[in-house]
Amino acid sequence: MSEKWIEVKVITSSSAIEPVSGIFYGLDVKGVAIEDPNDIYSRQQNALSWDFADVNIFEYGDRAAVVKAYFSQEDDIEKIVKYIEGKLKELKEMGIDVGDSKVITTAVYEENWAASWKKYYKTTRLGKRVVIKPVWEIYESEEDDVVVELDPGMAFGTGTHETTMMCVEFLEKYVKKGDVVFDIGTGSGILAITASKLGAERVEAVDLDEIAVRAAQENVAYNNLTNVVIKHGNLTEVIEGKGDIVVANIIADVIKVLAGNIKNYLKDDGLFIASGIIIDRKEDVVEALLKEKFVIHEVREMGEWVAIASKLH
Repeated sequence: MSEKWIEVKVITSSSAIEPVSGIFYGLDVKGVAIEDPNDIYSRQQNALSWDFADVNIFEYGDRAAVVKAYFSQEDDIEKIVKYIEGKLKELKEMGIDVGDSKVITTAVYEENWAASWKKYYKTTRLGKRVVIKPVWEIYESEEDDVVVELDPGMAFGTGTHETTMMCVEFLEKYVKKGDVVFDIGTGSGILAITASKLGAERVEAVDLDEIAVRAAQENVAYNNLTNVVIKHGNLTEVIEGKGDIVVANIIADVIKVLAGNIKNYLKDDGLFIASGIIIDRKEDVVEALLKEKFVIHEVREMGEWVAIASKLH
């Protein structure tokens, strides 16, 4: 039988995605996934995932957003839900619009979860050359295509979200043959694999979520790569040396913390690519980077999201 997990999701507003994600991070759950109501693919995926709980997302309105994470059966789910509800109440008292702020728990079998959304996950071109291809699809590549074989499983990172799209575009633009690349919060491994296929000599990717680590390792194998290493842990615990590029597609608050440490892992003239930043938090992240002596090299916006490429002075 496939492995069973408990999915805990919060129905909220788009404007509250960041603080609600922070609640899950406070539980030391790093595999936080966001379903963005502005993303057509996410809407389709939502309609399926809600079937597990017999709930229709659209009854919450067009601006409803979902933030979710997965927990083991051994976790005290009742305690976790009470903690989340308490934190949502605190956010309301702070004047933050958290929307419906409904907390829903659902038992999810990996096998069932995967089967229900695969029909909507199709081969997608990102940037000019990178093609993200589900491992179960057939695709006839064009000249100069960089094809990434992917099965995200229950990990974040299909390539369809704006934050991932912008990171791939940055990697396509900046990765040079022979580069060393570090991927922080790798999720499905999509960015690590992309960096390798774009010419990086060595890629090290880390994630605190064991589900993501397993998915990323499987995806590296699907792509027959020997220069990509996936590690369980955080940046300071498992990465040594310095990279030409560090990419982190996480959330604004985590990136602000990383800004103080990331310089120790960047070579001279190295590039820090940060994404997962809701547009309302752009200035906060820029300010944190400038404080740590980074120079903003390029900023991209897509939908309600921002990606920033910066270099040290």
